[in-house]
Amino acid sequence: MASTHDIIIDTDPGQDDAIAILLALASTELNVLGITAVAGNVPLELTHSNIRKVCELAGSPDIKVYAGADKPMKRTLFTAEYVHGETGLNGAQLPEPTMPLQEQHAVDFIIETILSRPDQSVTLCTLGPLTNIGLALAKAPEIAPRLKNIVIMGGGLFEGGNVTPTAEFNIYVDPDAAKLVFDAGIPIVVMPLDVTHKALTTTARIDAFRSLGTKVGKAVAEWLDFFERFDEEKYGTDGGPLHDPNVIAYLLKPELYAGRHINVVIETQSDLTVGTTVADYWHVTDRAKNAVWITDVDDDAFYQLILERLEVFK
Repeated sequence: MASTHDIIIDTDPGQDDAIAILLALASTELNVLGITAVAGNVPLELTHSNIRKVCELAGSPDIKVYAGADKPMKRTLFTAEYVHGETGLNGAQLPEPTMPLQEQHAVDFIIETILSRPDQSVTLCTLGPLTNIGLALAKAPEIAPRLKNIVIMGGGLFEGGNVTPTAEFNIYVDPDAAKLVFDAGIPIVVMPLDVTHKALTTTARIDAFRSLGTKVGKAVAEWLDFFERFDEEKYGTDGGPLHDPNVIAYLLKPELYAGRHINVVIETQSDLTVGTTVADYWHVTDRAKNAVWITDVDDDAFYQLILERLEVFK
């Protein structure tokens, strides 16, 4: 068994976020210290509710969930109901959550947790816009050297963008926060569209989740039936990219992934390219390397890992 990771999941569910949360809760190697909600795919009141719905579906009502930023650091919130549906979790019907939302603000929880635990022991898993992390770094920059690393779903280079020609959604929503994160000197691993577009759902993969015959398997299949339709139409593929679970899968089985250590800078000024992850993949500048940029995944093993882990939910 791999070593244990103490993680905080920062997220804006989203069907793929929900599956990432389930994968984390199903994995004994991961100690989920808390889950923080950010506005992104849908507004904040839905994202923190969706997190709690997923925790209850997983039989984990004891997980502490915190509400964070309801808008980007400097910009107007841009949401993605056109992809995820008006609830963010369209496709499966889940009851309203009964587990409590913690009173502490997500940003304060993130800061307090990092500073109260041993150096380099906490990994941040970010599945949405980076607003909460940017606010935490702005409020308490001393957390940066205390973090073990951050694993981010966001950005794109060879695949371009999915919300503008050059920008991926999570970075586009709050590029100012993303710039703070990438400039902070924290070890970063990036799961961009370059790799998530190689992890496509297919009819057979969705049917495998449905065949688990459990509430979780049924919900995952129904989420994916809904979620994939947008990207299938957009890209002309059998299935759509399953983005966020790659963050959790990387912690569980990094050997499934390949990439390279490069420099990444976030564009915040240009109207045309705001939110672009300017990734120096070919080392054509002398800018310092600040992120591991993942480009390849063993997609069959990725889906098999999720399927096997979700079998724990009866």
